[in-house]
Amino acid sequence: MSGRTPRAPPVITYRACPTATRSRPTNGCSSRARGKSIDWNNPERRRPPMISELFLQELKSYSDIEQVVSSYVHLKRRGRVATGLCPFHSEKTPSFTVYPDNQSFYCFGCGAGGDVITFIRRIENLEYVEAVRFLAQRAGMAMPEDTRDDGMARLKARVLELNRTLARFYHSCLRGPQGKLGLDYLHGRGLANQTIIRFGLGYAPDSWDTACKYLRSRGFTDDEMVSAAVAARGKSGGLYDSFRNRAIFPIIDLRGNVIGFGGRVMGDAKGPKYLNSSDTPVFKKSRNLFALNFAKASKREGLILCEGYMDVIAMHQAGFDNAVATLGTALTSEQSRLIAQYAQGVTLSYDSDGAGQAATRRAVGLLGEVGVKIKVLSITGAKDPDEYIKKFGAERFSLLLEGASNATEFEIAKLRQKYDCDTADGKVAFLREFVALMAGIPNAVERDVYLSKVASELEVAKEAVETQLKFEQKRASKRRKRDASELKVYSEVKAPSQRQDFQRARNIKFALAEDKLLGILMKNPDYYAHAASRITLEDFVTDRNRELAKVIFERLAAGQSVELSLLSAQLTVDQMGVASELVNAVSGMMFGVEDVDSYIDTILSHKNIKSQDEVAAMTDDDLKAYIASLASKKKSN
Repeated sequence: MSGRTPRAPPVITYRACPTATRSRPTNGCSSRARGKSIDWNNPERRRPPMISELFLQELKSYSDIEQVVSSYVHLKRRGRVATGLCPFHSEKTPSFTVYPDNQSFYCFGCGAGGDVITFIRRIENLEYVEAVRFLAQRAGMAMPEDTRDDGMARLKARVLELNRTLARFYHSCLRGPQGKLGLDYLHGRGLANQTIIRFGLGYAPDSWDTACKYLRSRGFTDDEMVSAAVAARGKSGGLYDSFRNRAIFPIIDLRGNVIGFGGRVMGDAKGPKYLNSSDTPVFKKSRNLFALNFAKASKREGLILCEGYMDVIAMHQAGFDNAVATLGTALTSEQSRLIAQYAQGVTLSYDSDGAGQAATRRAVGLLGEVGVKIKVLSITGAKDPDEYIKKFGAERFSLLLEGASNATEFEIAKLRQKYDCDTADGKVAFLREFVALMAGIPNAVERDVYLSKVASELEVAKEAVETQLKFEQKRASKRRKRDASELKVYSEVKAPSQRQDFQRARNIKFALAEDKLLGILMKNPDYYAHAASRITLEDFVTDRNRELAKVIFERLAAGQSVELSLLSAQLTVDQMGVASELVNAVSGMMFGVEDVDSYIDTILSHKNIKSQDEVAAMTDDDLKAYIASLASKKKSN
């Protein structure tokens, strides 16, 4: 096969997509989420809406908050809500709640809350428009033309277009005479032409600047090529191709954008065997997975996580189209969250060498943290899945997948390899680590199964192992209590706005009435006309609620919706937290106009309260009348 050049396949096409998303800083939360105080009176906090509400409503329909949040937080469904550990502050007991019914979230620990846009603003540390763009890209939607743009957004769009153009160029090179070496290599690895076309594989010519010259001819600048990491500058300042004499694997994101490249060196050429694109404005290798654009549409259950491009492509060709791979790095926390968004279970299919086993142990830990069920593939008779499928076929590999062990069995097997259990010392050392492993398993039935099995295999009394397990569980419990005690001062992080809002604390009766009134109006906007006939913004006692009321009243007066997803354009992330708290506090409850009147009466009664200075300045007659009025109101209440 390697000596023939097949009939040229049709030219592969790549879909042009809107501007790529901005990458997330590693700290994972905004400065507000870290406890800075809030200046409710700062006029710079608010911004005019810049994106049409029609677009935002459509975006909301494609951005289910539970699905979006699940890619960052391991959620457990509890009736109509889902809960998890808050990503914005340290906690051990879940206080972070997602409300699918009104597409909002709220943390009862730190006060973070809002809609899906607010969540992305906090977790990705983005401004409002950037967060909308992030979700639009995730949903495959083009941003409205009147949205503010900046130099970085334009650069990202150019880099995406450059990558798409270069991917086509590399693919055409593979089909031409200069690509024979690359095509022979791919055919020699058993890849069919149809598979080569499906993955858009290509060949980078053995030349210093062929790609650079081609891209210049298509209107791309040297700076854009460097930004895309497809070219680099030499000592003299000239440009040379980053990929030379390599089989090319385009890296395509979930929206069809070519965001980077991987290259496998041909023959005995110098340089690393595999070369991946450096991080660029559109590509972060730690946050993407090769072939997830195909695997997410697979009818097979779960994902198969591999080490390399060829493993994945071989699996797809054999019918296992749910295979993906990391991009030249060990699995990262960002990739594990991405996996959790598309699969409930993962089968780890790493190489059987030492590096592969170390990568497996790391992946087990990271995927376990995001709640993904894990199985570990044990490959015997081949060094990787690609070789196994070639030697034994797809049917045998399918049976291998079905018999994959779970993560606990994998860890036990590794311990058995670590110690010589034929000796007394080896048994003791093995059981010491085995018991520590069992102490971390919350399911009592699962623990009992492994205890019985291991005790029988080692010919040790199960009761003795159980005694050691109870001792280890007590030690673990003490550690947790100690950690909780040390974290207590940090865990008392009731929303910074509430902890530092002395105005609210001094007027809590009126503040609570304001809370209820605003919550009712957000849920029952048809009550606004009646409320507006009785109360004005000046009547609000607390600055916090007055600021919220201003936005809500203005929108209701203009006949606009006050859904959280539309309020987020005008409110800060802190205000969105408050708005989310208020609207969810009245969820599932019914209110009439008489309730609106009751809360308004409470708020307006604040006007009748005199300050100490005012009371001191009263005449005797005025003081008697004031005391009588208070007594009368108290009696009527």
